[in-house]
Amino acid sequence: MKVLLDLQYLNVATTGIKTYMMELAQAALDFPHPEIEWIFSHDPKSQAADQTFKNPESKFQRLNYHLDYFRWKEFQLPDLVKKVQPDILICPDFVSPAASLPCKRLTVIHDAFFWQMPQNYPLWWRKYFLSLIRKGLKEDTKIITTTEYSKQALIKYLGNSLPIDVIYQSPKSISKEVDQLLIKKYSLDRTPYFLHVGTFDKRKNLPLLVEAFEAFLKSQEEAFKLVLAGGPGQSVQMNDYPLIERLILEKGLEDRVILPGYISDAQIRSLYQHAFAYVFPSENEGFGIPILEAMREGIPVIHSDQEALMEVSGSAGIAFKTGDLSDLAEKMILLGREKAFREELVKKGLQRSKEFSPQHFIEAFQHLILNAAPRI
Repeated sequence: MKVLLDLQYLNVATTGIKTYMMELAQAALDFPHPEIEWIFSHDPKSQAADQTFKNPESKFQRLNYHLDYFRWKEFQLPDLVKKVQPDILICPDFVSPAASLPCKRLTVIHDAFFWQMPQNYPLWWRKYFLSLIRKGLKEDTKIITTTEYSKQALIKYLGNSLPIDVIYQSPKSISKEVDQLLIKKYSLDRTPYFLHVGTFDKRKNLPLLVEAFEAFLKSQEEAFKLVLAGGPGQSVQMNDYPLIERLILEKGLEDRVILPGYISDAQIRSLYQHAFAYVFPSENEGFGIPILEAMREGIPVIHSDQEALMEVSGSAGIAFKTGDLSDLAEKMILLGREKAFREELVKKGLQRSKEFSPQHFIEAFQHLILNAAPRI
């Protein structure tokens, strides 16, 4: 079987989708199957490093990117399919070409956010992108998604005329390199801290975490800190960063809440290694990679009871009622007081994280690819 993996979107992909694409490509190389030949549309590392369209500073730059993306999906990718003649095309970024193709398609739709949370996206862009998604769902297409929760959400909005399979992904492979710069700068080796890594999108509900942290501090004699690593939300509608800054000032938490911005993988790993606990208060997720990353590093996890997060964490994390400030604060207090409970969560998390390995990830794709030989 000849499989073409579309990696063009890596030139702008961030967070979850970038991790998905990079881990899938690397797992295909690390765990080859004798009956599958992988062809990458782009070299993963060089495409991910391309800065041409990253962080556009004007509407003109954003328009140029959208035109480039459209040209790729609707003209260049179909031409590449004709050239290499794959049996299967995998598009891991929601969109497959609208053109008819002489091969089967596996299109990854990670979540249903575009349908569930329209208020978080510019109206014109959302309509345009949803149109691209729908036009590519044709012919011999199978949809791949990340959790059973996402599958049921997609069935609600797309119907069940196309088959949808769930494949659990693996978390980001973090380099063994460790950069202690932030640990030393903020004296985090001497102060216990709660951690969150990711963008400040509204659905992440980080203002709730800041307020719960304030309530937690009032119950503690020991000085704790909160580290919120990552950059602003991906659009004005989605961005909670300014609100977080205001909350910190209003509550007098300037010395307690740390906003280091975007940081390197080596710095992320050092934060994981020293953290007291990881907190993930998100209102909506398609998967929840940070839960597994934290568990893999031996950190107990507190997360909202959102369905995808419950599915991924199993019973290895502490769940609080989504959006409930007092419940989140209580769970943080519980973790601070119960040392044995914390140690039990660490053991459960380490075991749970092993179930989401790169090998399991690619084997699920290999099974699907080989079974697609007769038909999808």
